[in-house]
Amino acid sequence: MGTETQKRRSLLSWLTMGTLLALCAVLGGLQYRWVGELSLAERHRLKSGLQASLNRLSRDFNSEISGACAALVPLNQSILQPPPEESYTARYLQLRESSQAEPYFRAVARAVPSGDDLKLRQLDMATGLFRDAEWPANWQPMRRRLQARWHQEGREPIKGPSPGGEDLGMLLDIPRFVQVSAGTSAIPPVWRAAEWLIFELQPAHLRENVLPELLRRHLGVEGSKEFQVELVTKTSPPKIIFSSDGVEVASIGRTADASVNVLDLQYERILRRGLRNITISRTSAPEWGRWTLSARHHAGSLEAVVDRARWRNLSVTGGILLLMLATVFALIRYTQRAQKLAELQMDFVAGVSHELRTPLTVIHTAAYNLRGRISQDPVRVAKYGALIQQESERLRELVERVLRFAGAQAGQVIQQRDAVSLEAILDDSLAASASVLESAHCSVERKTEPNLPLVMADAVALKHAFINLLSNAAKYGCEGNNWIGISAITKGGEDRSIVEVRIADHGPGIPPEEQAQIFEPFFRGRRAVLAQTHGTGLGLSLVKGIVEAHEGTIEVESEPGKGTVFTVRIPAAPMAKQDECTSLTN
Repeated sequence: MGTETQKRRSLLSWLTMGTLLALCAVLGGLQYRWVGELSLAERHRLKSGLQASLNRLSRDFNSEISGACAALVPLNQSILQPPPEESYTARYLQLRESSQAEPYFRAVARAVPSGDDLKLRQLDMATGLFRDAEWPANWQPMRRRLQARWHQEGREPIKGPSPGGEDLGMLLDIPRFVQVSAGTSAIPPVWRAAEWLIFELQPAHLRENVLPELLRRHLGVEGSKEFQVELVTKTSPPKIIFSSDGVEVASIGRTADASVNVLDLQYERILRRGLRNITISRTSAPEWGRWTLSARHHAGSLEAVVDRARWRNLSVTGGILLLMLATVFALIRYTQRAQKLAELQMDFVAGVSHELRTPLTVIHTAAYNLRGRISQDPVRVAKYGALIQQESERLRELVERVLRFAGAQAGQVIQQRDAVSLEAILDDSLAASASVLESAHCSVERKTEPNLPLVMADAVALKHAFINLLSNAAKYGCEGNNWIGISAITKGGEDRSIVEVRIADHGPGIPPEEQAQIFEPFFRGRRAVLAQTHGTGLGLSLVKGIVEAHEGTIEVESEPGKGTVFTVRIPAAPMAKQDECTSLTN
């Protein structure tokens, strides 16, 4: 009935474990799906936020450059003709004296039509005066561009410059218009560019001041560190203008998390300073911008960052689920072990009760008989006296074993250790086990190495361990073969020598599935239970505790049908202690 109950409990425990495992699998799947959906939303949010930040940065950059250009345009709202050079000079000197002139420009010039060509008048940044100058080599793309605009004869509405295929570098142009036709109510007036202001941006100022400040403003201090930002031209191949990582070759390209066009001058803001009620148009305005600003997360991309966070979340969730499963599994295992231990303890109580009942019954019967006429028969009195002595000794050993087990559980398995002779302990153990060995008709073969070293031991506890091993050999190892072997030799160790004691028998052996459990408290083998052999299941557990308390080890080797060997290894006493004991003996 107990076995069936145990099987039902075990089945219920594993069914509970299986149910929890299935629930954890379902929760894990749902968590994987939900985390995936959250990751997609987070990825979209991060990209949208980054794109919005770059859009604001682009507007501020364009506004700052446009404002710097507009600052040099004279504040004359009534003229229709381009102002004279003196107006530009006065405006430039005024800004420089008021410390409002930022170092945005490396050069400023006027491109004035002269016949079929454009004459260049360059501003001396030191004096503020314009002088005739040759077109620099890197300004030739701008020269060709303005010449093409000049030859359009101004028959279309005023337009800001549209992007071209040539690299204009750091050059910007602002046209100054004249009205060539007054127009009517049905026909709009015709305007034509009369000259151009040309600005060459200072790249060092953009790299060191303007762009870093805008990045900190729109991405934040931490954000500007998290992202690799590049500003490149739209030429092929692109030329790098600014890199937050200091690279000299464009490396982001199509792998950018977000990008925006920049350097789109606000011509409406600049031109309307001198012209009112004029339509100013631009082709492909959303795509306009001579440069491209791109940002990419240092982790590789925002997708990589989100995926990494996703897998971290999944790992944490999976770890929690696994921890829950492991906890439940451990609880089931501990519960099963606790149930098994409770059953073993009940068996132990039953076994101890049986062990106590037998000697007490014998003693009680012998005492009862001694009170009658048997007391007058000396032979029978001596027989009952011997019987009482034998059973009381058995009772004493049982009580001592239980007390030793209680002491072992309290960490007091041994008392004071002294340098003792292991050979003498074996002699005392054999003498104490003589009655058990004789009743089992066992013959003992003893082989001990001469001059065994002393060991640091509690002689009483170690003797108890060997007595237990000898008693087990007599009880379980003398079936069919009454031989018991005892050997003791010395073996070298890493720090000091070790004394090895082997107690062997040629009995039926221990089943392999029980060999790992024989040192557990209350455990008794199936053969011992079936044969109803007297015992409590504490002996080998105590032996192991005593040996390990002496810093030693115990091993068992057994093969069914061929016998069992218990090997006990105890470290020898230090040489200084052995020499001291030897000198005292001599």
